[in-house]
Order: sequence, then structure tokens, then C-alpha cells
Amino acid sequence: MTTAGDIMHRGAQWIPAHETLDRAAQLMRELNVGALPISDENERLCGILTDRDIVVGCVAMGHDPAEVTAGDMAKGTPRWIAADADVGEVLREMQSHRIRRLPVIDDKRLVGMISEADLAQHLTDDQLATWAESVYARVPSG
Repeated sequence: MTTAGDIMHRGAQWIPAHETLDRAAQLMRELNVGALPISDENERLCGILTDRDIVVGCVAMGHDPAEVTAGDMAKGTPRWIAADADVGEVLREMQSHRIRRLPVIDDKRLVGMISEADLAQHLTDDQLATWAESVYARVPSG
């Protein structure tokens, strides 16, 4: 059985909720990533911050990224997966919540992230096509 721990990208790092978005952008550049899990003061997942969140939710709104914190951007219930979860569970979690990045947790600690690139390296073409169709499909407006 292939698990989340088998396909994840190791070395993921938290951005503490109190850190500013300019610091988050610097860390994304240093790590060459487009998203960072946000941690609370107890190193528990409280959200995920993407480069798009910084641009659209802060800069484009006229806010100063040196004044807005990662915690200010954390919205909704963060999704994650256990390191020992099988790939089917990973796909269901990502598909059902229409997410493209998924933190991997082991013993209450962040151990990695699963991204589109990780899926592309480990899934069959059919699995990848099904995942992409469900995550990127447009939701009809009410």
C-alpha cells in the first residue's frame, strides 16, 4: 500500500500565525514553494497560506504585507492527512474539498506536503486525470 508519507514532499515548514505576509513571501522564496501551512502557538495547523492569498487577499486589496499576518489570512477548517493514510484517502480528501495542497501530519507534527507535482509523480494517468477533473471543475453558481 502506498501512503501519504510515501508520496509527500519532505521538509515542509510552518509559518507561525503571528508572522507577517512579507516574511511568509520571503520563506516561500527561500523554500521554492507556493504554499505554507500556518501554525498556532502550539504548532498545530490553523490554515494554509498560498502565494495567491498574499497577492489577491492582501496586496491587491491595498493592504501592507508587512502589517498583515499569516493568521489574518487563515480561514475555514484546515485540511490535512495522516502520514500512514493510503493514497486513495489522499485523493478523496483533496477531491472532496477541491484542494491542491495537503499537509501531512505524523504524531501531531508536520512532516511533509502533498502537492500537484507529488501526485503527478506517483499516480497513474487515469488517477491524475480524475483528480484534476474534480479539483479544477467549475462549480455551478446558484
